[in-house]
Amino acid sequence: MSIEMKTQYGQIDISTDVVATIAGGAAVDCYGIIGMASKNQIKDGISEILRKENFTRGVVVRQLEDEIHIDMYIIVSYGTKISEIAHNVQTKVKYTLEQTVGLTVESVNIYVQGVRVVNV
Repeated sequence: MSIEMKTQYGQIDISTDVVATIAGGAAVDCYGIIGMASKNQIKDGISEILRKENFTRGVVVRQLEDEIHIDMYIIVSYGTKISEIAHNVQTKVKYTLEQTVGLTVESVNIYVQGVRVVNV
């Protein structure tokens, strides 16, 4: 599946996997994020942390008419304020997709799948 954008020069098709990878990379860069979790917890294992090449399993990109909606499944570190982390992820993902791909994202929904203690 792909997202279609029309410009004055023609049409651009961007794969949803590309958008998911960019969004996952932006989310993991935020403070307090341990990693991405799989959206299919039962099939893939409970709160398994995904590596960079598997970010698409933890991000769902939906296109409804001309609006882009993103669902992200994350694991946060213990002792951090979850609402603040979620807000930071939402703003960073929106900003990153706007700057790199030129997509205006309508909503970024955050699903916290687990809390992990970071070994220091």
